[in-house]
Amino acid sequence: MDYRWKRFRKWIKPLQNKEAYEQKVKRLHALLYLAQTGSIDLYFGDESGFCLTPCVPYGWIKKGEHAPILSQRSTRINVFGLLSTNNELLTYQKSGSLNADFIIECVEAFSTSISKFTVIVLDNASWHTCGLWEVKKEEWEQKGLYIFLLPKYSPHLNRIERFWKQVKYHWLKAEDYLSVEALKEALYTIFSGLGTYFKLDFKKLEVDENIILNCV
Repeated sequence: MDYRWKRFRKWIKPLQNKEAYEQKVKRLHALLYLAQTGSIDLYFGDESGFCLTPCVPYGWIKKGEHAPILSQRSTRINVFGLLSTNNELLTYQKSGSLNADFIIECVEAFSTSISKFTVIVLDNASWHTCGLWEVKKEEWEQKGLYIFLLPKYSPHLNRIERFWKQVKYHWLKAEDYLSVEALKEALYTIFSGLGTYFKLDFKKLEVDENIILNCV
């Protein structure tokens, strides 16, 4: 009957505001182009969590044998990351739940290290849009640091989302989940090795300069 057995996928496109989405995408492409030319520094920011419940989907297993991975309760390693367009990664870790105060502290610390006009791309999580965040944005802009919020329901536009996926589903190994210490060590190896031992490749954008002038 021409059916195939396939995995259902979450679909959020109908939830997007088409006009707002298209405008934001144009501006994001302009920012990416400016970053490619060295005119600005551009970082993609997001939070992720890691614990001893593994996400390793595949591995080499002998025929006729099973390779179960024990899911365990453990301390959760929460990370706020900033990924640049040239694979430079900055991470800020916290045990326990993340909140707006912690994210603001991370961005504040980052703001002291910038050397040129810099933009951080973030999603619309509540801790990126709270009242205190709006106050801090004015201070950061005086230092040359700006926040660009993605359109709602558009995680695919945030490059660091791809990084988290690679870490959880491809770069972490089964043995990395044997203990919290092993997981922390594996995460350190991945985070510090991005750009050398671990790489993400993104296509360069060819953007009409007239579009840039109209968007930025």
